[in-house]
Amino acid sequence: MSAVLDIAAPVFGLILAGFLAGRTGILGPESSVSLNRFVYYFALPPVMFLGTARAPLGELFNLPYIGSIMGGLGITLVLSLTVGRFVFGVRQPALAVQAVGAVFPNVGYMGIPLFLTAFGPDGALPAVIYVMVGSFVCMAGAIGAIELHRASAEGGRALAKVAGTLIRNPLLAATVLGALWSWAALPVPVPIGNFLELLGAAAGPAALFALGLSLVGQRLAGDMAEIAWMTCLKLLIQPAATAWLAFFVFDLPPFWAWSAVLLAALPTAALVYVVAQQYDVYLRRASALIIATTVLSVITVSAILAVMAGG
Repeated sequence: MSAVLDIAAPVFGLILAGFLAGRTGILGPESSVSLNRFVYYFALPPVMFLGTARAPLGELFNLPYIGSIMGGLGITLVLSLTVGRFVFGVRQPALAVQAVGAVFPNVGYMGIPLFLTAFGPDGALPAVIYVMVGSFVCMAGAIGAIELHRASAEGGRALAKVAGTLIRNPLLAATVLGALWSWAALPVPVPIGNFLELLGAAAGPAALFALGLSLVGQRLAGDMAEIAWMTCLKLLIQPAATAWLAFFVFDLPPFWAWSAVLLAALPTAALVYVVAQQYDVYLRRASALIIATTVLSVITVSAILAVMAGG
């Protein structure tokens, strides 16, 4: 219970504060856009860079941990694609958005703040690795599938568009730069480190507040049976598959194993709605999925935190 009160309550409290600020009109829609841009381009990249630059290269490329998170993602992805196509009749390009909605957790805006709150900057490495691997695989996969579908129908340069999207991603760029810094065994100069730490300190509260703001105006509308299935995939099946791999296949140390499970149990990333909006597909259902998983993750994330604290 203390883990829920000490960690989960402040995290979800900040999300609620952001939602109430937007819902009551204290902060308007333009505030949400500005705050999200600040978090995405200025606050989170320093966390990603310092987390990778200061980590030993062996810890950064923790293959059993990466295998656990990618395996859980892969199992869930196959289920999502199969049921989505043959049960709910979803076709491309909507199928790509549906699939990434089932497997892409909100690690950037929720996982990193959660780990910073629970374990401090030195304990945030599992979340940093998850962003590095998950963002590349999920976003590249979803955008690539949509662009390939468009290219086959209209003609186009799908690979160039995917590469351009990844290159412009500040979180991936900061992570790659940090990995290169770690590989070169370079120390981070004290003035630069202090500057980035100050900027990165805003990442946790600002990201959670921005997440709450982004939920204002979203509606729980769409095919409820499909949304319920997708929510089950995201909050139950993905963390269960990840737990099986982390504990019984790769036999990870407890902290790394529970970190993989906790991150897999996070709600659907808000970036899924951004992709849906950009391509004008699966909009209502993507919005509903983000709301449903975010609200219900209060239960699942709190339960996992309680088990972690008890173990």
